[in-house]
Amino acid sequence: MVEVQLSNKIMASRSRIPSSKSFTRKCSSLVKEQRARIYVLRRCATMLLCWYIHGDD
Repeated sequence: MVEVQLSNKIMASRSRIPSSKSFTRKCSSLVKEQRARIYVLRRCATMLLCWYIHGDD
């Protein structure tokens, strides 16, 4: 009986670990996606600004 309770506690503690890892993984993928979007927006803004500045030549 005691062994069953201990094994249940071990299983419960192990089941918590993947959820925290999946949360971390999800957050890191969202951060990567946002960084990529900011990079693209920055490149577009730079390109448009250069076209605007050099368009008067």
